[in-house]
Amino acid sequence: MRIVVKVGTNVLRAGTERISRPRLVDLARQIAALRQEGHELLLVSSGAIFAGRELLGVSPSRKKDIPYKQMLAAVGQGRLMALYQQIFDLYGLTVGQALLTRADLANRTRYLNARNTLLQLLLHGVVPIINENDAVAVDEIKFGDNDNLSGLVANLIDADLLVILTDQPGLFTADPRAHPDATLIKEVPLIDDEIRAMAGGSSGDIGTGGMVTKIQAAELATRSGTEVVIAPGSEPDVILRVVHGEPLGTHFPTRLNRVESRKRWILAEPPRGRLIIDAGAVQALVENGKSLLVVGVTAVEGRFRRGDTVRIVGPDGAEIGRGIASYKAEDLERIKGKHSRLIADILGFDYGPTAVHRDNLVLNSPYVEASLQ
Repeated sequence: MRIVVKVGTNVLRAGTERISRPRLVDLARQIAALRQEGHELLLVSSGAIFAGRELLGVSPSRKKDIPYKQMLAAVGQGRLMALYQQIFDLYGLTVGQALLTRADLANRTRYLNARNTLLQLLLHGVVPIINENDAVAVDEIKFGDNDNLSGLVANLIDADLLVILTDQPGLFTADPRAHPDATLIKEVPLIDDEIRAMAGGSSGDIGTGGMVTKIQAAELATRSGTEVVIAPGSEPDVILRVVHGEPLGTHFPTRLNRVESRKRWILAEPPRGRLIIDAGAVQALVENGKSLLVVGVTAVEGRFRRGDTVRIVGPDGAEIGRGIASYKAEDLERIKGKHSRLIADILGFDYGPTAVHRDNLVLNSPYVEASLQ
């Protein structure tokens, strides 16, 4: 089994004001045990900014502007990796660092390069330790994107399981800090607006993520065929127990088969625009498994090139899915709603009748669920 484990800053500090060495030892011990069982593991780790604070001896209440945090990340990333190397070596494990940004996964060539690097590390018995490049990635520092990064990494390397370790027992029906009567949700068959509304914010100033970003990561991963579990990082042997099937935290199953590599990239790439389609086109995509024809497009939004990823939106505003555009935005604007036989006359050339071909299309979860029934 190929497993991605994501650990947040609050898990790594274990309630202290420094990176918890015992927590790192426990993490390495569990990963070593799973490696002995034949599993492949990758670790997505936050904590660079916190490690920089520890090394420089500054308080979290100090300056919080972006350049200051980027400076802390630049100092702390090396420190964090040194700790990982030292502790994982106790269990005979070699680690390799991979710093990624969303831009690395938005470009087809860089996406494949990142995938090949991580797969080569696994092939040679190395445990990849992945972090957002905090020193340059402003969005991660502001929004806790290491959660989303873990979902993208699971997508990238065809993971079977994503385990997101947090300082909460899992997803609750409401924020348990504000609602003591909230109950733990043990399984989420489908992520919808009700589930998203249950997620609260970050648990403090130290961690940058929250349950919202974990739900986003779970949605991406499950849409790619990866099971997800959000579980408490302080629970004894939590990774071992989750991998062995014990029902801990909140489980997000997937009913989907593995999405081929090309479609995984579609999910990972930020959309460059939107195509609004009519009800007939929605039916053709969802119920009949067809391509999106230009005749079904009613509106074109954004500036995108041929080959860019776009959102496909129904007449009610709901996102149907995402796909690779067969024409650039300006050309689609001219041929939208037109019969395919008119395309060459209007543009002077013809890439075919499809705005998005079925092979380059990924439907969103509710529509996939409907097509499976």
